[in-house]
Amino acid sequence: MRDASEKERIIVGISGSSCAILGVRFLEVAKKLGLETHLVISETAEKIIEHETGRKVSDVRKLATKAYGYRDLFAAIASGSFQTKGMVIIPCSMKTLAGVASGYSDNLMLRAADVCLKERRKLVLVARETPLSLIHIENMKRVTLAGGVILPPVMTLYAKQKSIEDLTNHVIGKTLDVLGIDNKVYNRWS
Repeated sequence: MRDASEKERIIVGISGSSCAILGVRFLEVAKKLGLETHLVISETAEKIIEHETGRKVSDVRKLATKAYGYRDLFAAIASGSFQTKGMVIIPCSMKTLAGVASGYSDNLMLRAADVCLKERRKLVLVARETPLSLIHIENMKRVTLAGGVILPPVMTLYAKQKSIEDLTNHVIGKTLDVLGIDNKVYNRWS
């Protein structure tokens, strides 16, 4: 058991899918909430972050408490003995989803996700693709049956969002909810 005074620890993966801003914003919010974040970014995500957000990957890494290399299978987060509240892959590409669904842990992001499933910790995949093929749906089903949560970044309008930031914050808030982290990032239904 961890000491009650220790920060809540979350593993964050940013995979190579559009909407890299979701991963960046998640890290920003987690930092404001005082969460301890352990980050791994895929090689494709590095390019997408710079293309879509105009930010340097080095600056995104600085948002995390600790960042790891994508191929570093000796990193702490590759072991079940490394205690965490869980992991989020945000956004989660269909390639990464397929790796998680099949237990194909050939990189640190997939290994950390596999560890969360085997240790029965929260694993949230913010799956970003549309439309979905039957293969995508079957992979989502396999991850769900294994204990993971599929949380597509679905647009909502009931809270009268006025900007992309509002829409993004809604997804971040819902993700934090699933991880069991109290937050006031988005307007809830009242």
